[in-house]
Amino acid sequence: MEFDDFVADRLDPLLRYATVLCYDPHLAKDVVQEVLLRAQQQWPRITATADSPSAYVKRMVTNEFLSWRRRAANREVGASLRTLDELGPPTADRTRHYDEREDMLARLAVLPRRQRAALVLRYYEGCDDAEIAAVLGCRPGTVRSLVSRGLATLRIRSHSPADENSLSLTKEGH
Repeated sequence: MEFDDFVADRLDPLLRYATVLCYDPHLAKDVVQEVLLRAQQQWPRITATADSPSAYVKRMVTNEFLSWRRRAANREVGASLRTLDELGPPTADRTRHYDEREDMLARLAVLPRRQRAALVLRYYEGCDDAEIAAVLGCRPGTVRSLVSRGLATLRIRSHSPADENSLSLTKEGH
């Protein structure tokens, strides 16, 4: 593999890796740039001796990061939260929704089947009482009772106040 092809294929993964290591996207770019300059000069040797040039260069990134930390005794290597806030506003943790979804699915799993079905139809599928009643073969009043009892059970099991908005089962989240 030619060096230019390697860079075209592996630059983004190397930058992501370096960014996680450095906790600073600017430093990550510097580290990767330094490594790629050295790798370009050594490319024939790297491809001839390394089983995986990609793994070899990744290790070079790791070593470069470690040496940057040693050289930066008087400066902060990782970006502080203050610096990150200056670069842009903080964003919500998107993985939190997966954790919440998994937690909700586990709590729903212990409900009686009809209560679980009523809650899923209401909050996941967006059905109203009449639609849920048609699916479950009962009256709308029974649906309201099933939903109420299901929510009460979820509140008791979670040991925290909850409301109907606590059901984070959404079509985007499934």
